[in-house]
Amino acid sequence: MDLEALRFADFTLLDDAVEDWTTMIRDLDDLKESADKGLRSAANKANWAGVNATVSKEFIGKTSGEFADAHTQATSIRNILRDTLGELKDYQKKLNAAIERGLKKNLTVVSTTGGAFTVTMNIHPDRAAKGTTVPEHDASDVTALRDEVQKILNAATESDNSANTVLQALVDQSRLGFSDAGYADRDSAADAVKEADELAKLAQKDPKDLTVEEFDRLDAGLKKYANDDLFAERFATRLGAKGTLEFWTKLTEPTTNPELFRARREQLDDLQQHIGLTLATATQSDTAAMTEWKRQMVDLGDKPVGRGGGFPFGVQVMSNFMRWGDYDDQFLGDYGKKLMDTERKLTHNGQHVAWQQMGFDPDLNRTGTDGGYDPMTGYLKALSNSPDAATEFFNGQFIGKDEDHKKALSNFDYLFEERAWPQDQDDKGDASIAGRNNLALALEAATTGHPAGELPTLDTPSHNPEQTKLMESLVASISDDNERVTKHGFMGDSIGQIASEYLPDLNRAMTDDGDDDTNRLFPIAGSEAEFNHRDVTRFLFTVGQNPEGYAAVEVGQKAYMANLMEYHLNPDLSEDQRYAKDPQFVVEQIAKGSGEVSGTLAQGRAEVVAGEADEKDKAYEHSVAQWKNAISGTVGTITGVGTTFITSPAGGAAAGGIAGTATSMVLEELFKDAEGKAKDDAGPVMGEHWESGLDNNSKYTEKAAEAAAKNHNRTDLPDVGEWARDGAQRGFNASGTNVIAMAPDLKTDV
Repeated sequence: MDLEALRFADFTLLDDAVEDWTTMIRDLDDLKESADKGLRSAANKANWAGVNATVSKEFIGKTSGEFADAHTQATSIRNILRDTLGELKDYQKKLNAAIERGLKKNLTVVSTTGGAFTVTMNIHPDRAAKGTTVPEHDASDVTALRDEVQKILNAATESDNSANTVLQALVDQSRLGFSDAGYADRDSAADAVKEADELAKLAQKDPKDLTVEEFDRLDAGLKKYANDDLFAERFATRLGAKGTLEFWTKLTEPTTNPELFRARREQLDDLQQHIGLTLATATQSDTAAMTEWKRQMVDLGDKPVGRGGGFPFGVQVMSNFMRWGDYDDQFLGDYGKKLMDTERKLTHNGQHVAWQQMGFDPDLNRTGTDGGYDPMTGYLKALSNSPDAATEFFNGQFIGKDEDHKKALSNFDYLFEERAWPQDQDDKGDASIAGRNNLALALEAATTGHPAGELPTLDTPSHNPEQTKLMESLVASISDDNERVTKHGFMGDSIGQIASEYLPDLNRAMTDDGDDDTNRLFPIAGSEAEFNHRDVTRFLFTVGQNPEGYAAVEVGQKAYMANLMEYHLNPDLSEDQRYAKDPQFVVEQIAKGSGEVSGTLAQGRAEVVAGEADEKDKAYEHSVAQWKNAISGTVGTITGVGTTFITSPAGGAAAGGIAGTATSMVLEELFKDAEGKAKDDAGPVMGEHWESGLDNNSKYTEKAAEAAAKNHNRTDLPDVGEWARDGAQRGFNASGTNVIAMAPDLKTDV
């Protein structure tokens, strides 16, 4: 900034801009509140059906979010402008004050060509008016004034330039819509950009020259700024895609910098995580530089980045950063295609194993769960945090039908059924479970529509056709060969969570209804996953063999059953939503379906605890009891437990977090019983266990029906509890017959 620009600057337009942005923030705040409490809230309570249950509801949710992002971005822009305006006004005052002080010493500041300036004598003594005393000064006064003015101009220039930089970076973050990057002031945004530049320079150093102090600074800085949008984009693009891969490849090689490796070996996992989180944040940016970074990273996927042009490949290195954070869906899609293309080439269309780590290969993954040479492990973890990308990936084609393959394989078919997984170990020397466990997590996200390990909320859209198609494949595959899960028990918790969110679909299949009348008994918003009874029985029997999987479905089914009782016993339920006019028949059918689900799970559980009933059975009760913690320690909110997707405002509220009276009562008693049994020293005999399961299921179902009837003042249904108990017993007992008939190969003779 030159002298004249600052000295005579008119800040009226900038004042007006700050005021205009402040007004816009107030308006956007009103719009944000209206969108959230009005549009979004109404959408979550609406009676959605068909396409509207997925597309329209999701669109409204995203639109509401855009108002929030617009408010955030407008606030950041206003704050940056306001800070810059205040600073420039202050620098203008300081400049004029300095010039005034100079005049008192007969010095003046004059601009010169090119925006520079010079300090000269204001009035030469020889030309001063007669009788006028000219103030004296010496060379030090000239130097001091010159330095002061230059310091002010430098500071004003930095203020103006940094504002320009962060404002440009802020608006470039999102090509469409608005960025959610929020900054309370200009300095915090400017500091993030400056720190990104400095840390990128450190990461660009050859790791053999990196000091312990520089390592620590890099790690601390990335930890602090990993979720900062401007920092992440700047760091990633300054380091570059190739630079990112080369940095980690060399750093994890013990011989690159032996002293650093010995000193910070235990901290490499932290740095790996912080780089991963930073890159995840960066991929959400739409800047031209970041778009190019993503293109280059995908392009480098099948190219060697190791010493001498050998292994590892780009995907092997990058995938180890993808274990944390939320990566951009489009990037994950493009990256996944390159990964699977490379997998096909190296495995000869899936016929051989690839990515096998040799004994002399350094660990690319420093967390200890696996060596990091199989890129699928890290990539699948990234998919577990990005449901839409996961759904698209698993439904994508791995290989078409040809002379080597009798049928085409989707990515799901290949990974879940066909792939030869490379042998891997954890840091304890045991066989690593990370790859297949991450596969289960990614499938959880892909089929449910929310990140793995979380529960659905009111904002989670109903299942769409792509999700239900994948769910159908999953159930059929486990039914075909349940060892795909039972031999890898650590996958059971994810499979159980998936099942708990498809209970309406699973219950429908178990009715064997040919004309779809029972669809009204188990209403579904969105797309339906269609199964056959045999596959569902075999699937649930398998899920029941894992304590966490069993707990997810058992708790979910009890919540779902109680919710259905409240729904169908509501006298205000419209005629077109009623399953039957006879309430007894309705209650019995709900109870029968729930009983069969619980009974099938119980048989899977019995398959595991046979012969070792005490400790293993208590593990099941402990898992059930733990669900109370999973739903925030209270049964007043049951978000995601047995998501009903009932197509009514009341049902929608129950599915999204507001439990009805019956549901609260049933879950409270279920958890209480489970906590007691988990502490019981006595292990049950198998026959007693079955009888106990039958009795308890009947008890919960009976109480749920009675509570629902009471809640709706249904004094006309004095026998509702007996109807429910009878139906529950019939369903529970029927599960035994059905398992023997449909899954005899899965049972062990005891």
